[in-house]
Amino acid sequence: MDEKVPRSKIIETEIPMGTVHPAALEPYRVRLFVEDEIVQEAEITIGVNHRGIERIMEGLPVEKANALTEKICGICSNAHIWNSCRTAEIGWDIEIPERAVYIRVIMGELERLHSHFLYLAHGCEVLAHETFSMRIFYMREIVMELLAMIGGNRVQYGCSVLGGVRPRCDLDDKRIQRIKDDLDKLEEELTNFAERFTADSILLSRVTGIGVIPQKQALKLAVTGPTLRATGVARDLRTTMFEYDNFDFNVITQPDGDVKSNLLMRALESFESIKIIRQAIANIPEGKVVNKAWDMFDTDIVESYIEVPRGTLYHSYALESGRVRHSVIRTPSMSNIGAMQYACIGDQITDAQLCIVQCDPCFTCSDRAIEIIRR
Repeated sequence: MDEKVPRSKIIETEIPMGTVHPAALEPYRVRLFVEDEIVQEAEITIGVNHRGIERIMEGLPVEKANALTEKICGICSNAHIWNSCRTAEIGWDIEIPERAVYIRVIMGELERLHSHFLYLAHGCEVLAHETFSMRIFYMREIVMELLAMIGGNRVQYGCSVLGGVRPRCDLDDKRIQRIKDDLDKLEEELTNFAERFTADSILLSRVTGIGVIPQKQALKLAVTGPTLRATGVARDLRTTMFEYDNFDFNVITQPDGDVKSNLLMRALESFESIKIIRQAIANIPEGKVVNKAWDMFDTDIVESYIEVPRGTLYHSYALESGRVRHSVIRTPSMSNIGAMQYACIGDQITDAQLCIVQCDPCFTCSDRAIEIIRR
């Protein structure tokens, strides 16, 4: 029970939503406890599609385990395999060629764009603004085609491998020119959308002041990524990642912690991603894209943190005879979705789902673990 509602108070009216709901693309269950159509308390349950991926990784050769992590999520596939490879690279002290580092950053920022655009398009769909939704899906299609050009697939690109990236993902002059041309087109479309969105007073009134998470509460609840930055906290793990040392970009924040701030966060961060990709293709160094000169040895548990579209992604495992042991994966949605139980309190029932999905939850990423009970 949240501090907003006295613990001694009994709320008799419960409205269940899910596990399938038109405002959410993935399955989860919400229980809303309401009085006079105002949400007084909320309970969110995830875990409908447990797949046990961390358990399956146990004992696999590390390269097979890395490839499996890419299957965790279609939207975040590049992020998972990048961080899983990064974990072994830290443990075995594998040096990554600088050209491969730049390609990983390009892929990471393209994936950030396609994830943010999916969020914005779906958000506009929930707000019943079909025109905006379709225009953003058009922008996302440009990004998806670039990802397919580099990795060979629109989903699960298989770019990162131990020691760098696959040779098929290397960028020649023709690919670089296409990225340049498409980024110009993309920035023009994104600017047009942002100007029209912020000029629409009806749309802004629908998202302003609802789903508010105060900054203090966001920090207490371990909110991460754009959802945290939407409360005014300038915390972006890319500023600490060595892969981003050579890139200049701004950490975007918004002050209000509401649905409007979350929508604007993703739109404004997309401009920064375009800026980073432009720097990467303009300054990409020559050289090889994968380092195969490394040795395997046993390690204790190694940890790796990276910034992904929804926040901080954590991977860890130990290595024993080249095989993975004790794999643990923590995704940003695991902490962000808990804060959404707080965000919808005090708002109308009709706004509850909008408040919950403002953190861009990814339940596919979250539904990995499986509990085994031995009797």
